[in-house]
Amino acid sequence: METKERTLRSIIISYLMIAIGAVVAAFALEALLVPCTILDGGVTGISIILNQLTGISLSAFVFVLNIPFLIIGFKQMGKRFLVRGIFGMALFSVMLAVFHHVEAVTHEELLAVVFGGVLLGAGVGLVLRYGGCLDGTEIVALLVSKKTNASVGQVILMINVVIYAVAGILFGWDRALYSLLTYFITFKVIDMVEAGMDQGKSLMIITENGRELAEEIYRKMGRTCTLME
Repeated sequence: METKERTLRSIIISYLMIAIGAVVAAFALEALLVPCTILDGGVTGISIILNQLTGISLSAFVFVLNIPFLIIGFKQMGKRFLVRGIFGMALFSVMLAVFHHVEAVTHEELLAVVFGGVLLGAGVGLVLRYGGCLDGTEIVALLVSKKTNASVGQVILMINVVIYAVAGILFGWDRALYSLLTYFITFKVIDMVEAGMDQGKSLMIITENGRELAEEIYRKMGRTCTLME
């Protein structure tokens, strides 16, 4: 009985943290970054570009464009990831629509970059730490990383460089540079929130079924493993 209560409490805390993270990330975008035409990376960055070009709601683009990645994530990581991913992305999209009507905190680009990047990183980091997801790019990066020598961070950076280059052509290169600076701040804060203050954590497992175990860890947790004979 105590174990069930502990499990239920853990699940409730996880969804609460994902909700808080989604709200903070949405606020950072709509109240700080988007008013200054500063882009996030990944699917959200593409959504901001489409929003600026068409005037269609940012929240609608974020949710619709992430659907294919949720399906891919479900096939690779299972039902738990799908449920938490849908919860996080749906709430994120709703809060983007809510905060769209909030007056911008500042129109000073440097202030928006610093505080927007920190808040966005804190929000996304919370979501990732408790098993959720706000952007399908993370799923693509995990899959590419598994099949190549590139790390997840390197894959995401390559995708974002392309997005920021497009933003530079469309909105001016100063917007692309501000967006790239925001990305570096966000990425560092995500690492700090998701993994704690430690710079790295590792676990060594001694087993005769290393390859099978590595595949199961990746499928359920999205974490890659290094095999050593």
